[in-house]
Parts: sequence; C-alpha cells; structure tokens
Amino acid sequence: MYEKTYPSKRFNITLDFLKKHIKTSETIFDLGVPNPFSKIMVDNGYTVINTKGEDIDNDQSTLQNESYEVFTAFEIFEHLLNPYTVLQNVKCDKILISIPLRLWFSPAYRSKTDMWDRHYHEFEDWQLDWLLEKTGFKIIDSTKFTHPVKKIGFRPLLRWFTPRYYLVYAERK
Repeated sequence: MYEKTYPSKRFNITLDFLKKHIKTSETIFDLGVPNPFSKIMVDNGYTVINTKGEDIDNDQSTLQNESYEVFTAFEIFEHLLNPYTVLQNVKCDKILISIPLRLWFSPAYRSKTDMWDRHYHEFEDWQLDWLLEKTGFKIIDSTKFTHPVKKIGFRPLLRWFTPRYYLVYAERK
C-alpha cells in the first residue's frame, strides 16, 4: 500500500486528533481491512476491530454484529458507493472520519490495476458535513490539512497550501 511513500504527516495529525477525542479504553471499529494506521492505533494502546474485506456497500452486518464504542473511517468513504447506508448502520455514538478533499486541479483518483483502489466520491467538506447531519451526527471538531509532495510543477506547488484532507469528530445527536 505504501511501497513508495509513507504518509507520516497525515498519520501524525490523525493520531493526535484521535488521542484528543478518544480514550484508549474505548474499542474502535475501524472501517477497512487492517492497515498501517490501524497498527499505529494498536501500538498506541487502542483496541481495534477491522472489517475482513467484505464489500461494505452490500453488507454492513459487521457494523451491527461487533461491539464497539467508536467508529472510524480514515480515507474510506470516497471508495464507497453509499456511505449514507454505512453511517445508518453504525451502532455507536462517536465517529472519526477523514476524507481526501476534492481538488479542482486534479481529477478523481482511479487505479487501473486495483478495483478497490478507486474514488467514487470526491468530497468537499460541506458534503461530508451534510452526510453526517442527515444520519444523525453533530460535528464536535474538525480540521483540514495539506499534503505536500516533493515534485516540481504547478500542481505539486498547489498541494503545499491547498488543504487535501478533512478530518471530523462527531457524536450522535
């Protein structure tokens, strides 16, 4: 997954945000298969349950059958066709979600080789806010941050000051 680049800045910001809002005594249901960030959460004392690779658009039974106090989805919602249904099936009252923001100077991401590594949604912040509101959550805290790349060009220059990620902590109303 991160053969050529490791998103240290994104992981550090996300971990700090998680620590700010969630106690290590709370069990986390992390949407998606085990990944480098779920390992970071475990290494920092959190108990983490991941999905097993099922197609979450069609099957949210794991969300209903597991026992957890916190739901996380870090860079997952953009891959789903229907994140609304996923949020309807979350059975806890605390969620942390991050999404890559739609960039006006970059097309939607689409891997040519991996069917799971494609963005169906290219969110703007207000769209995630609306999705959370429609599913009964109130945003308590949020942050946006950049993702600079060490390349030369107009788009790499824009990535130094254009927010790329949106991270939200919300609670059920």
